[in-house]
Amino acid sequence: MINYTVKLMPTPRQERQLKRWLVNLTGVFNWAVRKIELDAADRRYYSLYDFKALLNGHGAKVGIPVQVLQEVAAGAYQAWRECFSGLKRKPRLKGRRRRLNWIVFRQGSQMTVRARHVDGLAVALGSMRFHRQEIPSGTLKRVRVIKRASGWYGVLTIDADPAAIPSGSGSVGIDPGFSSLLTLSTGEKIDRATELSRSARRLAQAQRGCRHRLTARLQERVGWQRKDRNHKLSRRLVSENQLIAWSKDRHSGIAKKFGKSVQSSAHYQLREMLLYKSLIGGAQFLEVDARNSTRRCSACQALTGPTGWAGLKVRVWDCSACGAHHDRDINAAVNTLKLGQGICHESGHEAVSGIATKARRRSSSRPQRSSTCAR
Repeated sequence: MINYTVKLMPTPRQERQLKRWLVNLTGVFNWAVRKIELDAADRRYYSLYDFKALLNGHGAKVGIPVQVLQEVAAGAYQAWRECFSGLKRKPRLKGRRRRLNWIVFRQGSQMTVRARHVDGLAVALGSMRFHRQEIPSGTLKRVRVIKRASGWYGVLTIDADPAAIPSGSGSVGIDPGFSSLLTLSTGEKIDRATELSRSARRLAQAQRGCRHRLTARLQERVGWQRKDRNHKLSRRLVSENQLIAWSKDRHSGIAKKFGKSVQSSAHYQLREMLLYKSLIGGAQFLEVDARNSTRRCSACQALTGPTGWAGLKVRVWDCSACGAHHDRDINAAVNTLKLGQGICHESGHEAVSGIATKARRRSSSRPQRSSTCAR
């Protein structure tokens, strides 16, 4: 399965219809969130099939296909399932300030993609055009229509094999940072992210002038630039290396002190891209503990490096045990690589990162019991 995003060009009638649907589907989403919460308090739980069945016959009342209503209810069900399993917090109700901006169409063989059209989205919408671009060949499973600041987009889920990524024979340790975006064990330092800082002045002007549409458009543009940068960087790292060891830091604590730097770096997004591209390319992706990675000398393994918040300003240091001269970030990346190689040697099989473990928990979890997030 692959996801492919296209820019849709709905007709004025189709756009009015989509906006009306979003208003009605917001009510369906809020109903689903509240019903699951209240029934869980009374220890009543549903399977996904039974919960979708509650909406049978209601499509004609609002003029929306019942399959579309059921997909919105399934989205609320999935949000609660992740909350009950401890992966995410309690889902919030949608409204004017936090709008529902997606519609899922899942109609099997009636839905096809031509050179410039997505056919059969719904009887009321008909064929919808999109900007010309090459679409991977395969069976179209669903279309997720999303309303963004720059227009309407369609995320096509296609049953096809992703394009192969040739992986190299190298090994690299990665130390994520903020003065430099990434520091590699090879000694290379990738410059810090500048997408947010380049747009900060214009974004502040739009926010002070209460120009909400322009603010949303600028924020969307920064997000696209950040995603494009991470896609290119992750593909390059996977294509050059067979083993990628990532230093796992506690970003939630770092974000409290360096909030904007953490946001602009988008290390979590880059980490997820490295994970799934490593699976496609046949590389191994490891998350290793970052404890003492900056203190430990990569030459003699002695804990002689700088410590604490005050030690952050020390970027270069000499080991008092062996006299080795170290760059703080490069030393941490080398220690990360050594620890990753040791884990691979001990396990004897392909390592599974913490992200993959969370993905398995997300797919296997069910809302079988109430928790604090339902209170």
